[in-house]
Amino acid sequence: MADIHIQEGDVIQFGKYSLEARATPGHTDGCLTYVLNDKSMAFTGDALLIRGCGRTDFQQGCPKTLYHSVHSKIFTLPDSCHLYPAHDYTGQSVTTVEEEKRLNPRLTKSEAAFVEIMNNLNLPRPEQIDIAVPANLKCGIQDD
Repeated sequence: MADIHIQEGDVIQFGKYSLEARATPGHTDGCLTYVLNDKSMAFTGDALLIRGCGRTDFQQGCPKTLYHSVHSKIFTLPDSCHLYPAHDYTGQSVTTVEEEKRLNPRLTKSEAAFVEIMNNLNLPRPEQIDIAVPANLKCGIQDD
């Protein structure tokens, strides 16, 4: 079980800094983006990746929801805001709101075009999905 359940609008204080939790579902229902109190950086998890985004074809994923999450909760941050995704497959670690609004090949499209792209990625089924999804839904607690 999780010690703390974080949801939209919660603020996590540490020293003179704090992180605001913004719900950014679409990849999964539980996705959150954490925004530093001065809005100079945000940690986007799998919702927004560098020049991409999380897949939407499993675990309550929804392309329309993801599109709205990114455009209303991340792309509304200052253009200079540094974005740190959960991971990157090309070795990059940071981007900015301005770069993604201008260069993201999926999220620069209209909502309809984005939904079409996401619904037709035809990605292979992840090898560990039958283990990972149930564990994720139970906060990582594994059955014995």
